[in-house]
Amino acid sequence: MAYRDLEQELCSIARPISVLGERWTLIVLRQAFLGARRFDDFQSPLGISRSLLTDRLVRLVAAGVLERRPYQSGQRTREEYRLTDKGRDLWPVLMALRAWGDRYMAPDGPFVVYRHRGCDGVVDVEYACAGCGQQHLSVRDVRPEAGPGAHAARPGPADDGHADPESRPAETRGR
Repeated sequence: MAYRDLEQELCSIARPISVLGERWTLIVLRQAFLGARRFDDFQSPLGISRSLLTDRLVRLVAAGVLERRPYQSGQRTREEYRLTDKGRDLWPVLMALRAWGDRYMAPDGPFVVYRHRGCDGVVDVEYACAGCGQQHLSVRDVRPEAGPGAHAARPGPADDGHADPESRPAETRGR
């Protein structure tokens, strides 16, 4: 499958990857969450080429994740990049990726700790059931099923109720 075809997949993981899947895109978003707004705020600390950064910013604007807003710099009007609601909604995605990285790739501990402004507690990624409130859920505690956006004509792993491929009946493995 070609990278550009991910946008058409009937999968809520594949479609966002068509926007976010390039390695620099998530780093650019990290910088936006850290307060970068102006082109140089992104470019200087990353050392990314200007053309590559321009491409990533244009894509994020086109996807509605960032928006360009004018600001005054001396007598010149320039533009800065601001997270939209759609962009801010990616914060839990980056925090989940950070939590995984802290667990498996930061043997000396996290590089950054995020604290709640209200009480100074450490913010953590948590998965809980919206129905019963059970917390600390993992892949072993859930089962995927076709949602309202799925087409019944397209069989796949989500249709058989087994999240873990090894727990599927042998005849359905590899589907």
